[in-house]
Amino acid sequence: MTPTVQVDGQKSPIIMSSLRQCLRPPARFFQSRTFASAASYLRFYNGGVRRVLVVPEAHANHEIQKITESLQRRLDALLKSGRKLYPRFQEDADAAVKVISSKVFLRRYGFLAEDQTATDTDIALQGTSYAKFDEAISIVGHNDSLKEHWLKVIDVKGKAHRTASGQLSILATELPNLLSPCLHDLPTHLRNPETRIRNRHVDLQVNQRAAQTLQLRSRIISEIRRYLMQDGFLEVQTPILANSAGGAVARAFATKAVEFPDRHIELRTAPELWLKRLVLGGFDKIFELGPCFRNEGGGLLKSSGMDKTHNPEFTTCEFYAAYRSLSALMNITEDLLSELSNFSNKLIQEQHDSLPICDIGFAQPYPRLDFIREIESAIALRLPDLTDLNAEAKLVDIFRARNIRLPEAVNLPRLLDRLSSEFLEPRCQAPTWIIHHPECLSPLSKSFVDPLSQQRVSARAELFVGGKELVNTYEEENSPFEQSRKFQEQIKFRDDTDKVDIDRSYLQALEWGLPPTGGWGCGIDRLVMILSGTDRINDVLPFGNLRNVISLGPGGTDSVKSATDHR
Repeated sequence: MTPTVQVDGQKSPIIMSSLRQCLRPPARFFQSRTFASAASYLRFYNGGVRRVLVVPEAHANHEIQKITESLQRRLDALLKSGRKLYPRFQEDADAAVKVISSKVFLRRYGFLAEDQTATDTDIALQGTSYAKFDEAISIVGHNDSLKEHWLKVIDVKGKAHRTASGQLSILATELPNLLSPCLHDLPTHLRNPETRIRNRHVDLQVNQRAAQTLQLRSRIISEIRRYLMQDGFLEVQTPILANSAGGAVARAFATKAVEFPDRHIELRTAPELWLKRLVLGGFDKIFELGPCFRNEGGGLLKSSGMDKTHNPEFTTCEFYAAYRSLSALMNITEDLLSELSNFSNKLIQEQHDSLPICDIGFAQPYPRLDFIREIESAIALRLPDLTDLNAEAKLVDIFRARNIRLPEAVNLPRLLDRLSSEFLEPRCQAPTWIIHHPECLSPLSKSFVDPLSQQRVSARAELFVGGKELVNTYEEENSPFEQSRKFQEQIKFRDDTDKVDIDRSYLQALEWGLPPTGGWGCGIDRLVMILSGTDRINDVLPFGNLRNVISLGPGGTDSVKSATDHR
């Protein structure tokens, strides 16, 4: 085993070269004790000692060579101990022994009074990792000063017991087995964001918040799935690879398939068109939780690229329900987010206490900002007829008259999107709807003439939180003739960065009669960021953004050196 003890004020790993098997160690084998030295620690555990390594905590300026030598010394000591490293795990043949995790142990035996021993069968505590090892150390009764252990995975058997000092422990009936040692010095802290995300396997062991964020993410996804299925939705999976990405105005990733070397294949930017085909096929309520891919850095609208809140690979939830209006979709959104906020805050209070409580008010209803009316109010000018052939030039004149910065590549959708970014989105710190976007911004949505502005607008709503889009929902265009017209209009705004084409197979599908349908999409990564109090998308992705993932491969940042970073 490789525990850490306090030696001269430093946490240091100790390698015991052998542990004599004993049938009946002292009854209080794992009770809390404080040792004056490494030698006294080893004498107490009756272990024959060949070598003791005293290695101070790693620092950022450690050289790779020193780290490699330290690893080799530790491995040599383990090999000389005569114990089999990384043994095959054997299920306990004794049916009277219950195998449980540290979390279950703490929950099941929390009722024990001081100096009380459980009267049920013996238990086997197995499979712990650094991220939870402080719990395991507490369970086996070590003093708090020994929390920074270098053990990795252990197997200890005995009876549950609470000591006279109130510590939940185990009265061990045999020495613990070391199932998997850790061969590196575990840093006390990893604070540098890039170091953390490029060494996620270390970060999750050191930083409790990192592990709890991913745990919360899993529970949020499960709760969304439960909410939808309880409402009668069917979960489906649609293609990720196809001849056209479809479903979103965004640049796609392109690839090739060995089976079709002459065919162009793209990774989907959204599952929308596939899901609506299923509604056409008779599935009135469906949803999908899964990955999408956008090769951003340009596009019809604003450049997203890769920053604190965007990643080229991301997770979305989209659902489609026949016979749902925009108003119904907005009500569903508010109800779902209210439930998710309460659900996640309860989890944080009870299980994930390293995360902050989400203080954003998701109580219904949310304010609504009409796109055109609010912009006209902000600039004190009426917008031109946006279906007019000269609408783009007239909008440019308004930008210049009001000293509004023009987008890099000017077209009508980008100009309107810039107005929203300047005058609407900053007002949406609390959950706020932006509704009835101009038709040219929503080619897949149904549209109508707004009676007040007399502009053609879409039956669409976007929910913003903290100034960032979280949910996009609208009534789907189900007329193949109107959809064809809108695709043609969209092509007018195409340039070198926007490879927009008409999806004729989708138009043909619409000819079979898509019922009035409400569509809804939510970015899961951004939702988890909000509910977990995280401002970097890297922290809610198991291995960070695309840049981090690429750096893990050949030519990337050296993981051994980075793992010792303490900044």
